Amino acid sequence: MDKIRTIVVDPALKERFAIRAVEPPGLASNQARVLVKAISLNRGEVMRAFRQQEQILQLGWDLAGVVDQPAPDGSGPKAGARVVGLLRTGAWAEAVGVPTTALAVLPDAVTFQQAATLPVAGLTALMALDKGGPLLGRKVLVTGASGGVGDFAIQMARQSGAYVVGLVRQERFKDSVLKIGAQQVVASEDGSGAAQFAPYDLIADALGGKALSIVFTQLAPFGVCVTYSSGLTGTDVSFSSRSVPPGANLYFLLVFQELQRQPAAPGLARLAQLVAAGTIHPTIEVEASWKEIAGVAQRLIDRDFSGKAVLTID
Repeated sequence: MDKIRTIVVDPALKERFAIRAVEPPGLASNQARVLVKAISLNRGEVMRAFRQQEQILQLGWDLAGVVDQPAPDGSGPKAGARVVGLLRTGAWAEAVGVPTTALAVLPDAVTFQQAATLPVAGLTALMALDKGGPLLGRKVLVTGASGGVGDFAIQMARQSGAYVVGLVRQERFKDSVLKIGAQQVVASEDGSGAAQFAPYDLIADALGGKALSIVFTQLAPFGVCVTYSSGLTGTDVSFSSRSVPPGANLYFLLVFQELQRQPAAPGLARLAQLVAAGTIHPTIEVEASWKEIAGVAQRLIDRDFSGKAVLTID
């Protein structure tokens, strides 16, 4: 294979992003080469791109495409299979090598664009809800409900029989969160507005910081709060012991750490089947060419849209 195009983050550029030609990826024995058709953007990787000061980077987590060359060890999908996959870095490229433990075959009913939304956001939501145990008849709060993880968490919690409350920071996103299935939606910058529907058996938290400190006190006794904010707010979390519900549990979830204990492939396959069955519907608010990544990334940082942004490799 000749050189391939990839998105690089170059701090020397005003727009920070560029598409450049690089050598194609070599394959480890357990890696399949995937021709990428679509990628999606996540806040964590985009924030890293904007914070980068010196080194030129190749980033990217989520991808969907077609297996061009199966793994040399014979594992994973065969050549020609439509797949969804996850990389720790480097997914924003025309062709990538992906461990077969992080690849799942797509049902025909799932588009590449839908599939590209699933890896980080979908797996994070799936893992967060699993920490809460059976959700039938239980009350769930999802903070950051208009984001990619929130979108999946609300839909899957509803499908599990929970009563779901969504928390957004901006009033303009309330209708979109109601549309995806939340029974109640609260607009509150610091999380205090969610108290009117407390207590919660499970809180899936994307905000961290002060908001996490506040919503944690809204748990029911022996409830579980799972936060996947990764400290992006830059604000310390603190609690008064008198305000913490009896037996309350706080779990810090980092998806790539979780994947050291369990491979991504089964979760990706599960999510793809849910999409194929119409059980969950990825909210793709922005769909564009990968050549427009600079503008779309800035819109994501500015919280200009709800749901996911998907870029097509063209």
